[in-house]
Amino acid sequence: MPFGNQAALRHGNRYGGTITNQIKRLGASCDWTRERFTLDEQLSRAVIEAFIRLHEKGLIYQGSYLVNWSPNLQTAVSDLEVEYSEEPGFLYHIKYRVAGGSRNDFLTVATTRPETLFGDVAIAVHPKDERYSMYIGRMAIVPMTYGRHVPIISDRHVDKDFGTGVLKISPGHDHNDYFLARKLGLPILNVMNKDGTLNEVAGLYCGMDRFEARKQLWSELEETGLAVKKEPHTLRVPRSQRGGEVIEPLVSKQWFVTMEPLAEKALHAVEKGELTILPERFEKIYNHWLSNIKDWCISRQLWWGHRIPVWYIEGKKCEEDYIVARNADEALEKAHKKYGKDVIIYQDPDVLDTWFSSALWPFSTLGWPDVSSEDFKKFYPATVLETGHDILFFWVARMVMMGIEFTGTVPFSYVYLHGLIRDSQGRKMSKTLGNVVDPLDTIKDYGTDALRFTLALGTAGQDLNLSTERLTANKAFTNKLWNAGKFVLQNLPSQADTYAWETMLACKFDREEALLKLPLPECWVVSKLHILIDTVTASYDKFFFGDVGREIYDFFWSDFADWYIEASKARLYHSGGNSAAPLAQAVLLYVFENVLKLLHPFMPFVTEELWQALPKRKGALIVSPWPQISLPQNANSIKKFENFQALTRAIRNARAEYSVEPAKRISASIVASEDVIQYISKEKEVLALLSRLDLENVHFTDSPPGDANQSVHLVASEGLEAYLPLADMVDISAELDRLSKRLSKMQTEYEGLVDRLNSPKFIEKAPEDVVCGVREKAAEAEEKINLTKNRLSFLRSSVSASQ
Repeated sequence: MPFGNQAALRHGNRYGGTITNQIKRLGASCDWTRERFTLDEQLSRAVIEAFIRLHEKGLIYQGSYLVNWSPNLQTAVSDLEVEYSEEPGFLYHIKYRVAGGSRNDFLTVATTRPETLFGDVAIAVHPKDERYSMYIGRMAIVPMTYGRHVPIISDRHVDKDFGTGVLKISPGHDHNDYFLARKLGLPILNVMNKDGTLNEVAGLYCGMDRFEARKQLWSELEETGLAVKKEPHTLRVPRSQRGGEVIEPLVSKQWFVTMEPLAEKALHAVEKGELTILPERFEKIYNHWLSNIKDWCISRQLWWGHRIPVWYIEGKKCEEDYIVARNADEALEKAHKKYGKDVIIYQDPDVLDTWFSSALWPFSTLGWPDVSSEDFKKFYPATVLETGHDILFFWVARMVMMGIEFTGTVPFSYVYLHGLIRDSQGRKMSKTLGNVVDPLDTIKDYGTDALRFTLALGTAGQDLNLSTERLTANKAFTNKLWNAGKFVLQNLPSQADTYAWETMLACKFDREEALLKLPLPECWVVSKLHILIDTVTASYDKFFFGDVGREIYDFFWSDFADWYIEASKARLYHSGGNSAAPLAQAVLLYVFENVLKLLHPFMPFVTEELWQALPKRKGALIVSPWPQISLPQNANSIKKFENFQALTRAIRNARAEYSVEPAKRISASIVASEDVIQYISKEKEVLALLSRLDLENVHFTDSPPGDANQSVHLVASEGLEAYLPLADMVDISAELDRLSKRLSKMQTEYEGLVDRLNSPKFIEKAPEDVVCGVREKAAEAEEKINLTKNRLSFLRSSVSASQ
């Protein structure tokens, strides 16, 4: 193994081990015996084979072209590894004298990179630009080059309105200039060394750093009178994604893959429905990139990676005489046949872009090029690729192209693109900002399940701001789930009580007739669960994972925990003879175990722990069957229970409004039509428990009670009302005294706010947001005063009525 590969292996084991540990702690249920590293022997064999096959088809070639060069890393980088940022800079205006003309014959060139003028090979103007038409066909003198002449040409691609309308063509250092020079047959002149210093073409500036040369050159242009002006200008600066330094376009000999024929097949895969990209909006981005793809520069001048399987012949030109082989012995054998036994060969020192080996990952990890291997036959192609949207081109599109090229099949049917995790302010995590979050630290503080649930609630393809508020809320959700599990477990029969378990397990909920026989709360919660199973299963199938999480969260917390668990206490603790307990126990267990199944992909640890704690479990939750869909649901029971909930909420709100002590039981008269009374009255015990009513003084009637004018009147829903005797709720005399004092205080505060708003000085001098804040406070205070007055009026009228 070459030294570079040994070092890479150590590097990969170190950082790869950290990542693997993080993934394990996050609960990824992988077959860890199949873990692979890029430089494993089998994968390396696949990489070499792929290179050779592409070369044999004429899809890999070598040539000197303009590439993105990283001076710090001393390597070429692909277009996808270059990030552009808007940065402040300057536009330099420089005089180029016209050869053979007077002192007034010159063209002013505007450039952001004056140091590249040493590589100018022409000056271009628009053919219809009248300012310069008389100079077309003549020669210009490049400043600071001891009189080097370049032609003045016309080209319709020159933007007349940018800068001065004169374009310097430096094809060795600008992508647009490069393509223009190749089209026009102009020479390519390179003025830059690979470390970012200027070379001998720059004359006296040779050896100087490119940015230092820019300053020095401008200073000398000013001295010679060739500098016109320097003005601020926002630059679009290309920076290396890896190192962050400014990328230099540079002509360099590299290896390339011809991409167009590969891209065409990858486009057809989406068109024919063989590949689905989710979210759908990324399909347009995928299509646009592949439709405008450029050849891929796959060689890198790095110290680690897969060595390019090319050998050169000593004494021969590299471009013409080279051998592509699977190993050195094969290369030498080929060399002997072609050049004789005395030939000496040496391997290309470059390595392949890491994305080249990554593009083969779906099948190289399964034994390819041995297509008869058991893993390849069993697991290829896969179903779903899940990855970040930021590597749609780096990795996903290339895997699709290579998969089709080498196996004839798309490597997966679906691509699911998730967003990136950003900090709470929406910034990309970086060491520079100091905002990098280690998932293991987050797990220590909030738990794995809370972290997973937080991340999974994000919308597909959209970045997620990771905040402590979200994590804290989902940690509370985990605790709520745990406490609900404890409640269910504590209220199940003893495992030794065979009769109780038989009675409880005899309750079935998968047939409509059985569902309709259930009491209202049980029928409601089972119907809601069955709806949830259908909705969640459909959302899972559509990859709407955020929707799945929210749907389960809402049902568990708002329906099961807040309502049914509380309602079940009437069955478990308060029913006479406790005859309803087995049914409540059965419903609690049925709903809870199905919630655990639905939630397990999000929160594997707490759900598995709770599942294993439930009695009579025959296997682990992770391998248990998915809940059955299309189970019976009763919309009528759901509507009835919603009325029941509305009544309970109305009574609870009235208690809060009148500050009734939580432990105090109050009387109530429920007024409704006969059919409504029929189903509400059956759940009298549940209503009394949830609303803190005195069970002996809850009455159901079809008309208002006699003391209605001394009661708080509540309208829960259409056709369902309640009357709560005021004397039951508060000491009216004490309440009148309290509210009167409160009203006096509120009026004083309100008058102070109004005085401020009536002050011209305050309105003129105070900031607008402060004035708005005072107005809002005044409006709020006025509303509270009116409510308090109404309350006082009601209490006084009640006193008068009782007297």
